[in-house]
Amino acid sequence: MSHSTHPPRQLKLGLILHGTGAGWGDWRHPQAHPKGSTDIDLYLQQARLAEAGRFDFLFVADSVHINARSSPHYLNRFEPLTILSALATATTHIGLVGTVTVSYSEPYTVARQFASLDHISKGRAGWNVVTSWLSGSAENYGKPAHPPHAVRYGIAAEHLQVVQGLWDSWEDDAIVANRETGQFFDPTRLHALNHKGAHFSVAGPLNIARSRQGQPVIFQAGASDDGRNFASRHADAIFAGGGTFEEVRDYVADVKRRAAGFGRDPARLAVLPGLRTIVGRDKAEVEDKYRQAISLVTIEEALPALGRSFNDHDFSQYPLDGPFPDVAALGTESNRSASERIVRLARAENLTLRQTALRVLAPRGEFVGTPDQVADAIQRWFEGGAADGFIFGQVLPHDLEDFVGLVVPILQQRGLFRTDYTAQTLRGHLGLPVLVNRHTAARLAGQAQQAAAKVAA
Repeated sequence: MSHSTHPPRQLKLGLILHGTGAGWGDWRHPQAHPKGSTDIDLYLQQARLAEAGRFDFLFVADSVHINARSSPHYLNRFEPLTILSALATATTHIGLVGTVTVSYSEPYTVARQFASLDHISKGRAGWNVVTSWLSGSAENYGKPAHPPHAVRYGIAAEHLQVVQGLWDSWEDDAIVANRETGQFFDPTRLHALNHKGAHFSVAGPLNIARSRQGQPVIFQAGASDDGRNFASRHADAIFAGGGTFEEVRDYVADVKRRAAGFGRDPARLAVLPGLRTIVGRDKAEVEDKYRQAISLVTIEEALPALGRSFNDHDFSQYPLDGPFPDVAALGTESNRSASERIVRLARAENLTLRQTALRVLAPRGEFVGTPDQVADAIQRWFEGGAADGFIFGQVLPHDLEDFVGLVVPILQQRGLFRTDYTAQTLRGHLGLPVLVNRHTAARLAGQAQQAAAKVAA
């Protein structure tokens, strides 16, 4: 009888952490904290609530460019690794995932930062690898121009290769700290990288050892063809974009097929669509909360949100009730996947600019309802191949509290989600193995070959 090498499949849940204003109008809610994006106490509250709900990880998104049309949260917020390091000392189990761009950061610095977070958190760090799509980012780093889409993914592949190589600088038994002999480390277990490539030249070694999970977990959100190849080849978890059940299901199948083509086990790749729920104890409460959410989205705020995927294009110059403008080319070198999805939606349903902008920000209908209805929708996506889990984002100030208190228990009762943590590291939560140090693996393989040769002789 054959047995599966994988444990029973369960949902993965992450929480996208933001103070307030990421939903554009949510900061105006009477119970919202308009300056919450730089309020450590609000982040601590969200982190502890998500951990009480047994979420797999917290996620802090980021970008390195703003303008007057940016959302309130993007205008004024914490840098990801700083806030995650603070949250690491206030939590014990939940993973800590932060966004850092490869286009405007040095691999050695990134390797040090995430290795440090991994040690501070005792093995709970994850890196969301992004290439940055806003062209204005170049001006903040003294660059003459923003790299083209295809070039950015070449940079990303080499950047990640360097960072992961640096994370393996120290073998796990390198530091011997022998007080009697005075030997602090075994020099045969410390390795320089000596990388020279098209975009980076890094000697190494890194000045911090590996953590208990070996290396931080890699997250990505590739949706263009280049992005899908990069994510399916390198990522442990992928953030999926929006779309219908069928569209996201096809995306999941595609990236897993690509992962298999790269020689990876697709079952170990978690694909996580975004999830915004509105949960009410009965129909009346659901309708009341939905009205609140919709009332917070004004067209004046929806247009900048729409423009973000088109390199912060100013949509206010077009007639609101005219057809959606022909701006597809603007998204080609920006957020290609999101812009293409928006254009397809507008054209397929013959939407006006106003309708398109408001539709993009509206919560998805099937995740609006009573606790059982929302749990049913989550189960449908999970069991129907459209999600291995979700990245949860709030619409209203108490959405996380409602979700943890009302929906998570139902998912647990159905056996879809853990009732308690069974691992200490983020890799453990996601069912990922600890990566063996590459130098250790090579040495052990060499020893095994020598032993085999002696036996054969």
